Amino acid sequence: MLLHAVSAPDNMDQIGKYEVKRTLGAGATSTVYLCHDPFANRDVAVKVVHEERLKGGGAAARLYKKLLVTEASLAGKLQHPHVVQIYDAVVAPKMSYIVMEYVPGGTLEPFCDKDKLLPINDIVEIAFKCTRALGFANKMGITHRDIKPANILLAGSTDIKVSDFGAALMASSDQTQVSGVGSPAYMSPQQIKEHPLDHQTDIYSLGVVMYQLLTGALPFNASNNFSMIYQITSVEPPPPSSLRDGIPSSVDRIVKRAMEKELQLRYQTWEEFSLDLVEAFQTAQRGGQQVAESEKFNTLREMPFFSEFSDAELWEVLRISQWENLSAGTTIIEDGTQGDFFCILASGEVKVTKKKKLLNILRSGECFGEMAYLSQNGKGRTADVSSMSHARIIKIRARDLERASDTCRHRFDRAFMAILAERLTLANTRLTAM
Repeated sequence: MLLHAVSAPDNMDQIGKYEVKRTLGAGATSTVYLCHDPFANRDVAVKVVHEERLKGGGAAARLYKKLLVTEASLAGKLQHPHVVQIYDAVVAPKMSYIVMEYVPGGTLEPFCDKDKLLPINDIVEIAFKCTRALGFANKMGITHRDIKPANILLAGSTDIKVSDFGAALMASSDQTQVSGVGSPAYMSPQQIKEHPLDHQTDIYSLGVVMYQLLTGALPFNASNNFSMIYQITSVEPPPPSSLRDGIPSSVDRIVKRAMEKELQLRYQTWEEFSLDLVEAFQTAQRGGQQVAESEKFNTLREMPFFSEFSDAELWEVLRISQWENLSAGTTIIEDGTQGDFFCILASGEVKVTKKKKLLNILRSGECFGEMAYLSQNGKGRTADVSSMSHARIIKIRARDLERASDTCRHRFDRAFMAILAERLTLANTRLTAM
């Protein structure tokens, strides 16, 4: 989906119920318009398929119809913060179109230019979010099959959304695999050879995207498709670090493993790919104490407190939380003061005291101060909480949690209930033992 802005044609001011504002881009098979949905009161991107592409009974028309129906069938199904949402779809004789979430930042294509390369850590962060989005799609039985910079939209500095699932394979479908879809430069050897495909073909393609974002060059430079096919199936590309200074060996290894020609050598799961990206980020040289979103996400995912949260809900948690690094002896909560936040301990230890008497020691994964959210009665804190060592806390203000989705708040409520039940059981056990 191209996203360069041009004026909308004079004769196109309405697409169904959607009011056309301007044309975002046009390609060989479709035109994408920025529209306004008056019912939902939001801007949307509407992709209108060129009518002539769907006419006739030839192979090309059948292919375009299949791609359109595939994408349309995903309306409302791929609910993930790093996937472009499909809101609506119309497949009709006079006009066929897909209504999608509007992402104003454009695609990753400009950042494949050697003069516009992103920082290495940002690329690792973007790749991590792609692995989470595509891993989610894989769990839904969906293989994208056309991962490339043009199909990854930038919603923020490192915030992305994967788009264009028209070429996707559905595990639940009884339709045969259609060949001839995808972009040759990003195709896996298995896709080139028209072998049966699964998520590992997307893993390979994302490896190619990483390579290009890191270096400003494709791993294989070919003057025609035949040469490209030969190189993809038979030639090992040079490591990214040979084309750009500062790329860590860990990132070289990740790209190499993602692009392995043999399936048994390639990443077997999206989870493996994700974890290696997080580790690469953690070991990279960084200034200050900034924590990457990928590291934060993995920290949350490993905590028992968040075990029932979906990926989408964890990304919500990241957006409403503040992460703080504390030195030993830092007071976090003071007895008798007012407070509108609760905390979850990401690392280190904190102690809970009352008039200097030790009540409890909390460790990684435990929460404290949650009564400020649960009681909502304005009462002051009833104990002191301070760090015993270097600690990292996740602070969430009650007012920010109130703005989260109903499902996210429900997850917090259930987690708090489990903690309160556990503490009540422990207190009863202690009373019984007295």
